[in-house]
Amino acid sequence: MKLLNYTSVYFSLALLIVISIWAAAFYYTMLIEIYDSIDDGLDNQKGLVIQKAATDTTLLKKNNFDESDYTINEIPAGAALNLRDTYIDTMMFMQNERSDEPVRLLKTVFLQNGKYYELKVATSMVEEDDLVKQMFFSLLWLYLGLVLFIIIFNNFLFKRIWQPFYRLLKHLKKFRLDKPEPVTPIKTKVDEFNMLNETVQKFVQRNIDTYTSQKHFIENASHELQTPLAISINKLESLAEDEQLKPDQLKLVASALDHLERLTRLNKSLLLLSKIENKQFAEASAVNINELTKKITADFSDQLTFSGLKLTIAEKNSCIKKMNSDLAAILLINLVKNAIIHNKAGGFITITIHSDSLMIENSGVEKPLDQQKIFSRFHSDEPSSASTGLGLAIVKAIGDLYDFNTAYRYEQKHIITVHF
Repeated sequence: MKLLNYTSVYFSLALLIVISIWAAAFYYTMLIEIYDSIDDGLDNQKGLVIQKAATDTTLLKKNNFDESDYTINEIPAGAALNLRDTYIDTMMFMQNERSDEPVRLLKTVFLQNGKYYELKVATSMVEEDDLVKQMFFSLLWLYLGLVLFIIIFNNFLFKRIWQPFYRLLKHLKKFRLDKPEPVTPIKTKVDEFNMLNETVQKFVQRNIDTYTSQKHFIENASHELQTPLAISINKLESLAEDEQLKPDQLKLVASALDHLERLTRLNKSLLLLSKIENKQFAEASAVNINELTKKITADFSDQLTFSGLKLTIAEKNSCIKKMNSDLAAILLINLVKNAIIHNKAGGFITITIHSDSLMIENSGVEKPLDQQKIFSRFHSDEPSSASTGLGLAIVKAIGDLYDFNTAYRYEQKHIITVHF
């Protein structure tokens, strides 16, 4: 959710709570004022009726509500002494409405000519359910209007206020360490945005410097290692051709050659892994995974024959992905090589290609491997001199670079799936 909408939602919720509380307070305050006003009117009407009854004694016999809104009934003195002015809400039949409607009723007692009379004065009362209904709809339209105003106001004002932030965010989205471009400073009157711009500028520059330094170090270290390794291997190979060497000495030379060659492969793999993680393979093109898989497995045909492995390729769909062609080849080479190295004599390898995934199955040790560590660097349940321990780490790094989901599972066979 965008920040603009996020703040609008919270404003709307806060406004709903405030209006609800205000509506309840206003409703009860209004009711108090209505009752107070009606009761004042009943008091005034009571005085007028008593004053009129003093001059017109026929009113003392009016003991029902008909065309008027009051009744007078004579009561015993004992009962009169216990009565006080009482205001009550009740229902009364209204001729025009033809139904019982709410009224406010005043009961009082007055003395005239030595006799006590109970006076009941009634007046129409506002219907609370209608009042609540009208108030609800009025507040609903008010709330909707305010929310609409907040949304319009936010979109107009906040977009202008936050424009420097979004421009900076746009620059950062396009920024790449392998092709660094300076982040253009954005002029703004907001101090916080100026501080953010300055901080981002420094942060980006530090990352560029660190990246450049690491890149040069890795390249230099790899180059410096390759030369002495190549010289050492050449000298040992020349020494191995000496017919005067004893069998024990020849074994030592062969062992040293083996370790040096493994170190050479390890150096190349670490350099490749570093380049992948630093996103130095920027160029991308449409890669036909089906054709590339056939080509790579054909290159491993001699090794497959030597190991007595049966390879099967099942093409369910055509799979074409946009990625760096070299990385696509490296990914498949490492998957196939891993399936060959960690297999058993006379075993099998099955590669299944779907439009959005590639699955490679192979026989091997009859137990599941650690799903949490299988793609880690240098992890191997059965260390092999032919393996650097970085093959699946490289596969995972390439997958992460292109947001592929790389997973392992065991179902009486080892299965690695790359979901493109």
